[in-house]
Amino acid sequence: MFMPIVRFPAVMKYYVNNQAEFSVSASTVTELIEKVVQQYPSVKFHLLDSEGNLRRHFNVFVNGVHIRDLNGMETNLQEDDKVILMASAAGG
Repeated sequence: MFMPIVRFPAVMKYYVNNQAEFSVSASTVTELIEKVVQQYPSVKFHLLDSEGNLRRHFNVFVNGVHIRDLNGMETNLQEDDKVILMASAAGG
């Protein structure tokens, strides 16, 4: 099991004890999201839809590469990988 670093957007730090980044023991992006939700249940509504899938407006990057260009939610993680959860900004 690896300890990648997950980075949260500033507007969501409230839901993860005001941490901008922290380590999570996980070997895939799916597992990382599950562990974050287990550790910080109040963040679940913001990350996951009613079916347990990552909300559409969230983008996930591993070491600067969007997971859609990798292996999606099953992207494997290594020690010290940087995982960034970023909410899409809507403008108008």
